[in-house]
Amino acid sequence: MLSYKVTVRNPSGLHLRPAGLLCGEAIKYKSSITFQYAGGTANAKSVLSVLGACVKSGDEITLVCEGEDEQAAIDALVALIEGGLGE
Repeated sequence: MLSYKVTVRNPSGLHLRPAGLLCGEAIKYKSSITFQYAGGTANAKSVLSVLGACVKSGDEITLVCEGEDEQAAIDALVALIEGGLGE
């Protein structure tokens, strides 16, 4: 299991488009991928779960990946989030 704290930097937080990008990347991996935020835990492979987290710009989340391709998954997701999720 790997975990990594990352700050959401895009101006609008995890609204529909960035949530879709995050989920689209997460589903490419076999590993279980979740993230912890101030209100609980969300499944990074579910758009509804990501949207329900209500993560805003500047919020810190902890990505948690567990499985056979966990290193590749966490590297790709951290890069995507730190890159602003397309915004």
